[in-house]
Amino acid sequence: MIKQAIILAAGMGKRLGKYTQDGTKCMVRVNGVSLIERALDSLHDAGIRRVVLVVGYRAERLRAFLGGKYPDLELVYVTNEVYATTNNIYSLWLARDFLAAEDTLLLESDLVFEKEMLAELVDDPEPNLAVVSKFEAWMDGTVTLVDEARDIVGVIDKRDFTWARVDDYYKTVNIYKFSAEFSKRYYLPFLDAYLAAFGENQYYEQVLKVLAFLEDVRLKAHPVSGRRWYEIDDANDLAVAEAIFSEGGQRLDFMQGRYGGYWRFPGMLDFCYLVNPHFPPERLLDEMKSSFRDLATQYPSGARVQSALAGKVFNVDPERIVVGNGAAELIDVLARQMPGKVAIPSPSFNEYPARFGAKRVVEIPTWKHAFSYKAADLEKAMDGADILVLVNPDNPSGHFLDAAEARGLIDRLLARGKRVIVDESFADFADPGRRYTLLDDAWLTDRPGLIVIKSVSKSYGVPGFRLGILATGDLPLAAAVRKAPPVWNVNSFGEFFLQIVDKYRSDYRSACDALAVERSRFSGLLAATGVLEPYPSQANYLLCRIAGSTGSRELAERLLREHMIFIKDLSGKSGFTAGQYVRLAVRTAEENDRLIGALGEIGP
Repeated sequence: MIKQAIILAAGMGKRLGKYTQDGTKCMVRVNGVSLIERALDSLHDAGIRRVVLVVGYRAERLRAFLGGKYPDLELVYVTNEVYATTNNIYSLWLARDFLAAEDTLLLESDLVFEKEMLAELVDDPEPNLAVVSKFEAWMDGTVTLVDEARDIVGVIDKRDFTWARVDDYYKTVNIYKFSAEFSKRYYLPFLDAYLAAFGENQYYEQVLKVLAFLEDVRLKAHPVSGRRWYEIDDANDLAVAEAIFSEGGQRLDFMQGRYGGYWRFPGMLDFCYLVNPHFPPERLLDEMKSSFRDLATQYPSGARVQSALAGKVFNVDPERIVVGNGAAELIDVLARQMPGKVAIPSPSFNEYPARFGAKRVVEIPTWKHAFSYKAADLEKAMDGADILVLVNPDNPSGHFLDAAEARGLIDRLLARGKRVIVDESFADFADPGRRYTLLDDAWLTDRPGLIVIKSVSKSYGVPGFRLGILATGDLPLAAAVRKAPPVWNVNSFGEFFLQIVDKYRSDYRSACDALAVERSRFSGLLAATGVLEPYPSQANYLLCRIAGSTGSRELAERLLREHMIFIKDLSGKSGFTAGQYVRLAVRTAEENDRLIGALGEIGP
C-alpha cells in the first residue's frame, strides 16, 4: 500500500493574476475550497500518510495556511529557493531522496480532480503508472501514445505534437505512481543526466519521454477518460473548473450563465442549445479545412458581398437580403429600426421581447391553450399593436402554422397596414409534407411589410460561424439594417460557408428529413418514460411538461450532476405560469437514447 506522495508546488502562477497576489497557486480556491486542500483530502482518503510538498513562491504563506489542518498527515516541506529561474524538473530533483525511499504518488499542485481518481490509482496493480485522459480539444501540454497493453510507448511535447494524430493521443493529467525501484533504477539516473545536459529550467516529463524509448522500462497508462479533472493555469481555466466541480444548483447556474462553449466540458451532452445534429456533412467540413489558412489569415468581404452569397443560397435578390452575426444581431438592429407596438405570442423566443423592450411588447398568452394558437388569435391581438412577431415553429413550444394559414394571416395584416416579422429559423425541420419557406423573392417583393428572419447557425448546424439572414421587400429597411452593423460583422469562415453550402443542398434536405423522423421516435420514447409529457412539435426540440413530482429545476440539476446531460429548464421563463416545463433538443438517435436511459434511472 502506497503511503507517500510528492506535490510540486513551487511555481508562481503569474497567469492567474489577482488570484495569486496574496498566496500561492495551489491556494487558489475552486468553489471555496483551495486546490491544495482538495489534493490533501484526496490523498488522505486514498490512504496516503506522508506528503512531501516542494514549495518556493510564498512558501511561508502556504505553511501558515495549512498550519495544523491535517493532523493525520505528515507534511514535509522541501524548499526550492530558486523557483523563479527553475522549472518543475529541479523541484522534483530536490525531492529525489524521498522519491527513492519508497513507492510514491507524484502530482502537480495546479490540478482539480475527482478524489476517487487517486484511490483507483493506488488500487491499480501496476507499480508504475501515468494518469492519462483521451485527448480533447480543450487540452494542452504533454501527450502520450498508449498501446493495447496500456504501455506508454511515446511521450510527445508541444514541439512534436501534430494534429494529424490527435485520435491517438492521451493527455497526461500530471499525476503518477512510481515504485521506489523504478525511481532508483530508471527515473532518477536519467533525471540527473537530463539536468546535467539541459539545465534546471525544464520539465520532468522530458525524462519520461526518454524512458519511453527504452524497451526494458515499463511505464503503464492509467486512463481516466470520462472522469472530471482540470489543470488551472489562468483565470479562464479557473472559471471552467468551477463550472465542472460545482455542486447542485450552482453547477446548473454556471452552465446556464455560459451561453455556450460547452466543448470545454468533456463528456457533457447538450440538450439545451438548438442546432441541426445531422448537418454539415464531413465533406463540407473537409472543404472548409482545405481553405483554413486563407480564411484565418485574410479579411472577410463587406456586407454587400455577404448579401450576394446569401441571395444565391436562399433565392432572394441581394438588395432584399442582409447577413448578420447570427439572427440575434439582426433582431437587435431591426428593433431599433422599426417603431411601434409589437405583439408576440408568450412564451416565445426571449430575444424579441428583450430587444423591442417591455414597454413596446403586447403579449399574446398561449399557455391556457397548450401553448398553441390559430391565425385568428394572432389577428385579434393586433388591434393593439403595429407589428406581429411570429416565430414559426415557435420556440420553445414547436407550435407551427401551416403555409396557407400563415400566408393568409400575413396578407390580412398587411392589408390593415400592419407589419409582420416571421422568424423561420426552425421551419426546415417540419415534416416534409408541411415544410415551406417565405424566402421567395417574388412573394417578398409584393409584400414590403413582411420581414423574414432565419438563423443559419441553428438550421444548418454551424452556431460557431454565427450566421443569420434577414429578407424583406422593403428596400430602404434592408439597406438600413445592412448599414447598421460593423463592416466586418461576418467572419471569413461564415462567408466561405455561404459560398459553398449550396453544393450540399441535397445533404441538407436529407439532414432535415432525418431530424423529423427522429423527432417522432424521440417524442414517443419520452412519453413512455412517465417522467415527461412532450407537446407536438415541428421544430428540432420538444417542449415537455413534467409528469411526476420532480420539478423542472431539480430534474435539470440531477441530469447534469448524475449524467452530464444539460437541458433547458423553463421555470424562470416568461409565459409559463402553470406547471413545470423543460425543453429538449432533438439530437442523434444514440444521444437521445442516452437521455431516455437517464430519465429511466431518475423515474417519475
